[in-house]
Amino acid sequence: MRPMVRLTLGLVALIAIMVGVAFGLPSHVIVKRDIVINAPESEVFPYLNNLRRFNDWSPWAARDRQMRTTYGGPAEGKGALLNWASQRRSVGSGSMEITESNPNRRIDLNVNLNGLEGTSFYLIEPSGSGSKLIWGFGYETGTGPYKRWKGLMLDRFLGIDYRQGLARLKDKVETERRPVAPPVVETPVEATPEGAASEQSKDAGASAEAAPAPAEAAPPPKPQPKRSKRRRRR
Repeated sequence: MRPMVRLTLGLVALIAIMVGVAFGLPSHVIVKRDIVINAPESEVFPYLNNLRRFNDWSPWAARDRQMRTTYGGPAEGKGALLNWASQRRSVGSGSMEITESNPNRRIDLNVNLNGLEGTSFYLIEPSGSGSKLIWGFGYETGTGPYKRWKGLMLDRFLGIDYRQGLARLKDKVETERRPVAPPVVETPVEATPEGAASEQSKDAGASAEAAPAPAEAAPPPKPQPKRSKRRRRR
């Protein structure tokens, strides 16, 4: 058998194996990453519900500061729309639109990431004195082998972006809610003129000379010798 024929048969066999494995892969893929933020749910929610603040912590905006963004619909909540486009291949173009918004709890979105269409969500849960934020993305792979293999690798690549974005959001929220120490105001000290200082020193010296010296303490009295009494002779 010729080498070219063997190579062709090998490729056909490999493709057949990959197609067979693809049908065993899940038809729906969910990518999720989470982080705990030291802030209550009510302080985390506005950063998510307002898409005009997305670029403040977006992992894609951090890679391309020249990325073009446009907005549509209301400023926040259901119907808010964000579109972006970048010349960098690692960023590309995309869009997201809020479809449901449950205050301080959950936000659902329709998302397109470089042609990868799916649904995304933010889920906020209490965690101790802070909040646990879950950022997820759902993708329907359908029955096509290519999309199913694509969905298998999605967790690795998209998960990195989601983790970076959540870390940026955590830093921003915690930094902005940190109390700022009031500025220290120094009280100005009035400078004393040289002439007045010399006059004050002279007056102080004169007062010290004019003050009477303290009187010396008198020596204690000397004890008187005792007289011995003589007996008188009869």
